[in-house]
Amino acid sequence: MLRLRAPIVLPCDPSCSVLRDGVVDVDPSGRLGYVGPADGAPATEAPVRQLDGVLMPGMVNTHAHSPMTVLRGMGGDLPLMRWLREIIWPAEAKLSPSDMEAGMSLGSVEMLRNGITTSVEQYFQPDHVIRAVLATGGRMILGPAIVDTPGHSWRAQLDEVSARIDVDGRYPDDRIEIGYGPHAAYTLSPEALTTVAEAARARDALLLIHVAESPGEDAAQRKSHGSVPKLLADIGLLGGRVLAAHSVHLSDEDIAIFAEHGVAVAHCPGSNAKLASGIARVPELRAAGVPVGLGTDGPASNDDLDLWEEMRLAALVARLSTMDSAALTAADVLLMATRGGAAAVGRDDIGELAPGRWADVVHVDTASEAFAAGLDVPDEHLLANLVWGANARGVRNVWVGGEQVVADREPTRVERAKVQAQAGAVTSRLRG
Repeated sequence: MLRLRAPIVLPCDPSCSVLRDGVVDVDPSGRLGYVGPADGAPATEAPVRQLDGVLMPGMVNTHAHSPMTVLRGMGGDLPLMRWLREIIWPAEAKLSPSDMEAGMSLGSVEMLRNGITTSVEQYFQPDHVIRAVLATGGRMILGPAIVDTPGHSWRAQLDEVSARIDVDGRYPDDRIEIGYGPHAAYTLSPEALTTVAEAARARDALLLIHVAESPGEDAAQRKSHGSVPKLLADIGLLGGRVLAAHSVHLSDEDIAIFAEHGVAVAHCPGSNAKLASGIARVPELRAAGVPVGLGTDGPASNDDLDLWEEMRLAALVARLSTMDSAALTAADVLLMATRGGAAAVGRDDIGELAPGRWADVVHVDTASEAFAAGLDVPDEHLLANLVWGANARGVRNVWVGGEQVVADREPTRVERAKVQAQAGAVTSRLRG
């Protein structure tokens, strides 16, 4: 057992409470015990680690293609479909399984150092992607990509995912959960999408799919069905655990469809802005009761894996698009990055510092300029400094399932320089 104590603990409960002089207990199984004020904490003989700054839950990245760290910087000034067809898909065709593992290793290290303890990934070669994350100590929900493109059989990919879930859909300590990753309505037929959805619901597995990311990507679906959400509803894909990535171009009716079917959204403001895809209607989605988490998208379209940046961008674009300076507050986006992400993927064991949840804990150093006024400021002021003024470089220590996987900014399980060199070699070969 371990007790962590800090001047500020942010459980990221529904009211975004701020605990002063707080304690977070980690039990031997890697779960959380007592979380609350030090005054009143149960007596313990466990070692107590006193930390300066803030303790908060690990962030949940609800949409990523992290093996694409090896493609970072390629085609950075192209719109979505040209970027995919002219740059990314040809480059991905040259990646070996070991290349993808090297890219995932770098992505996992980057996320852990940024305070992201869980990522929702959609990519190929699941064995290699899983091996990379298990090595770094992160947590992942993986929807192996299902596409109907040259060189890929969606039926074979579907059967492989189903067999994998039937054998072991959750790995030890819930470090890895397997779901389904049908890419999009423009890369799979309605028949394929319906079949994947049926398999996912039968196993209560997460289904993650790109939806209405840009105006031009889904012209055929809009012409035949009115919108992508209408198509997905008509073919029976919606229902169960469905996570719709991007969901930028939605009408009021589309939002109502999502709310009716319990669909969650992975909001990726950085990628949407870089690719000029548009601005998602996040305030309207939240008002309709649609769960919304934050995602980075792939590191080739963002180009980093940083939810601190996404928190700020989400609030900024929401305020600009609505001309309302309170459209998303600091507390709103902090909860979207933590408990909101957990809710979006249907998990109640991560995303909040609460008894019984996994001890995924992030320690943020507050010695930076953002906290020049100290921590003895009103709660709203403290949250504003954390969200608007701090950044990922403030993350000092990270625990996943009670195990420390980042110590003083460095990963504990792998050598960062080696991981970076292996990924860099892949990029250099592709460039050559």
